[in-house]
Formats: sequence, structure tokens, C-alpha cells
Amino acid sequence: MKSLIAFISIFIIAVTIGYFMLLPDQRTLPIYQPGDINPRLVDPSLQMQQIDHRVGDFKLINQLGDTISQLDLEGQTYIADFFFTRCPTICPVMSTNLESVQESFKSNKDFKILSHSVTPEADSVSVLMDYAELHNANHKQWWFLTGPKTEIYRLARKSYFSVLDEGDGGMQDFIHTENFVLVDREKRLRGYYDGTKEKEVERLIEDVKILFDEYKSTAKN
Repeated sequence: MKSLIAFISIFIIAVTIGYFMLLPDQRTLPIYQPGDINPRLVDPSLQMQQIDHRVGDFKLINQLGDTISQLDLEGQTYIADFFFTRCPTICPVMSTNLESVQESFKSNKDFKILSHSVTPEADSVSVLMDYAELHNANHKQWWFLTGPKTEIYRLARKSYFSVLDEGDGGMQDFIHTENFVLVDREKRLRGYYDGTKEKEVERLIEDVKILFDEYKSTAKN
């Protein structure tokens, strides 16, 4: 009798474990609206709004001299960050961490990294190319962007909500942020990460995988 009870108990435990192992991953990523984000990160004109927020259109130049807009990101999941090539503090750490992110998705044609220069007047196409080479960038997957300062700063404040300070993109305006922002193929905001911290970058990589699994599941249905 004891042997039978033990067998039944083991059988029940095994079935329970097997059941949960076969369940699909239930975790999904949030879709961030302006009202969900720390108000200090959101432009005053958009604070507390629960709208269908999407990253706005733009036209910038990458390290290859190509003009990049939202049309080049159709069907793409991407990471956005803001840096400058002469930064001696957090930017080298962030760019090195993005090398790891790139390596994790190097075979995925639906993934991009967009690094926006916050000193575009200094970061010309040739300077960005040198910086891209320094960080082993795949030029088809990781774009370093320059262009009008007002447009880059508008994106940081009104599309990605990635900086704490206000400004107008003028001569004296300067932003410096450690945030990585995850954007899905519908141009929605899906995650924020401290790009200087290894654990946060690991979380980002896992979240990108979850997002791709989410799309696979949707496609099957």
C-alpha cells in the first residue's frame, strides 16, 4: 500500500510538472503610453495622456551617409538610445553593452539598433563611421544617426520619453541619458532599461526575445 501511495504521489507530481512545462510563456510586455511613464520623462504637452502613442516620423543620416526614416523601419523591432562620440563617461559603456545586444540578434533581419547623436554638429557621418567601427557595428543592423539637433531632441522628448530635462534643441540645449528604449514593429514603446547596467541589458535581451515570440504566436493565430 505504501509503495502504491508513493507511486501515485510521484505520478501526480510528474504530471503537474509536465503540464506546466508544456504551457506557453505567459509573460507579455507592456505597451507604454505617456500616462504610464514617469512624468519627468514626458514632454509637458503629453503628460498623463492615455493615447495610442507611436514614435513619430523622422529623417536622419546614418554612418553610411544614407537617409533613414520610419519607412526603413517597417516590420522592424528596434532599440533606441542617445549618445555622443566624445562622451567620456556613460556612452562608451552603453555602446559596449549594445555590442552584446547586437551579437544576440545578429542573424535576425527584423531587428535594428538606432543610436542618436546628441551633438550632431560634431558627429558627422565620417565621425560616426569611425565610432561604429570602434564598436564592431553591423552597418545593416546598427545605425548611428545624425541630423538636425531639433529633430533628434524632439524624438528624445516627445517620441521616446528618454530624458529628464526640458529644452528646445537650441544651441545651449544638451541631453544626456542612459536609457535604452525598446520599440516594436508598430512603433510602440515596450520597455525601458538602464544601458549602463549589465543586468538591465540582460533583461532587455530577454524582453526582445519575448517580443519576437509574441509576434510568432500572433502569426500562428
